[in-house]
Amino acid sequence: MAQTLDLGTRIELVSMDAHFQEISIALYRQQHDTTTHYLVHSYSSLDGATERIEFIKETMITLGGIQQTADGLLHFACGAQHELACKRLFLEACKHNPAATATPPPMTVFDKKGECNLTVTGLGDSSYRAAADSDEAERRVAVLIGGLTRLAQLEEKGDAIAFACGHQHDALIGLLLGRALNVRAAIREAELNDSRGMLAAPSQQN
Repeated sequence: MAQTLDLGTRIELVSMDAHFQEISIALYRQQHDTTTHYLVHSYSSLDGATERIEFIKETMITLGGIQQTADGLLHFACGAQHELACKRLFLEACKHNPAATATPPPMTVFDKKGECNLTVTGLGDSSYRAAADSDEAERRVAVLIGGLTRLAQLEEKGDAIAFACGHQHDALIGLLLGRALNVRAAIREAELNDSRGMLAAPSQQN
């Protein structure tokens, strides 16, 4: 029998999960009063599918600092959407090897092109400042800031960048560091996922 659910607005899709039977898994956005919530869902009825969804949610909590409600929805403590960052968080959680323990990402990344370490430091008021451990890497710092601004939808705040919600999101910043250095590739990946079609209905999944 076909199954119709009020899931919300689908914002991201993994059409074939590489870590569990190639099932389709999607991320949906729901609005509850002033808080944006996210639902991770699959129509698959395979044994273990429910546990796979729970693993992805737990990994999103660890990697991105997102929180879970009693009924299993995800949300950021600030209540804001942070939609682009959440889509990236969902994709990274789906990629994460289930055999490896997820850990909060550091706020330092090694940049191969600049041959230096780039570090982002929170200033305590939703603002962040980036720096390199090499005086010759100023351009790479600018690339990192530009990428983070785009992927996390940050705003310029003097010589820093900041979340418009007014809250700190250190885990999200750490998660996005590597992708921010190659923001075009991250955007291409998201566009490719969007082009792969709709989440398959129960009658089309085992």
